[in-house]
Amino acid sequence: MKRTKISILGDSPGTSYHLTRLEIGPDDSALPKIFIQAGLHAGEQPGMMILHHLLAMLDAADQSGLLRARFVIFPMVNPIGMGQVSLHHHQGRYNLSSGVNFNRGWFDLFAMLASNDGLAQIAAALSPNDAAYNTCVIRQAVAAALETHQTVTALDHQRLHVAREAFDSDIVLDLHCDDAALSHIFIVPQLMPAAQDLSDWVGAVATLTAEDSGGGSFDEVWPGLWIRLARHFPDHAIAPPPLAATLEYRGYCDVDDRMNRQDAENLLGFLRARGYVGGESVATPVPSPLPLPLTATEVVIANQPGLLAYHVELGDVVSTGDVLADLII
Repeated sequence: MKRTKISILGDSPGTSYHLTRLEIGPDDSALPKIFIQAGLHAGEQPGMMILHHLLAMLDAADQSGLLRARFVIFPMVNPIGMGQVSLHHHQGRYNLSSGVNFNRGWFDLFAMLASNDGLAQIAAALSPNDAAYNTCVIRQAVAAALETHQTVTALDHQRLHVAREAFDSDIVLDLHCDDAALSHIFIVPQLMPAAQDLSDWVGAVATLTAEDSGGGSFDEVWPGLWIRLARHFPDHAIAPPPLAATLEYRGYCDVDDRMNRQDAENLLGFLRARGYVGGESVATPVPSPLPLPLTATEVVIANQPGLLAYHVELGDVVSTGDVLADLII
């Protein structure tokens, strides 16, 4: 396992951060590339525990010659947010310097390529029927755009380092959690139902789909580029979008060594079933519900402030007219 420390200069004198990048697997650029990160919202830490266990499993597989892909992993991808602690609690969802949500406002790669007549240059180089060749052309163009992208703030630099690792990956997994929830997934609809196996292995009680949920979230950047390129170049062979998803592992308090070790085992099972890691899976996943559009969710808001006393538990099935909670005022 190769460990790299990436230094990031802070926005005020005397401050700096560092990103830890871990690379594991054969040194063969022809192999698929798997990118995994946790802690983009720095207070959401179940994913960090999951990657702690997954890294040990991947290392053991590497020692046994079982890795069939290259893995790049950021086990704690947001040191800026991790440093934002107030009254013993991480304030890791928003950048306190700017108010920007760490999982919003990511790069619009299509717009990057479109600037300075870049799409015309790509069109001149594309093959009408060789998707693999076109993938190389497009990735080279994205790499060049990111290389010349101007950064100003520490957050800009942090994002650029991460984007340079994620853009050419075949799978991009972003591990999060909710306030209080059961495991669920966010993914673009174009990747379903082919990615149903990911939902099954994660144990998702819901798989919610949106091509653009609003705001430029991390997981939508990478497939979004390829979806838009396929629409822009309908007469050229454009590869399907890479598998990218946000994996929401329950709630803030669900940092549990045994439970998160099982989550890591399940992710390893997914990677084995896809052929990225050799060896036999010790279990098969329970089928998860079929995907629903993100618009199928509903936030219920009380009409006045008060104390909520819930009548339902996470995962309960409710119907119209059911009482969800009492509002004590």
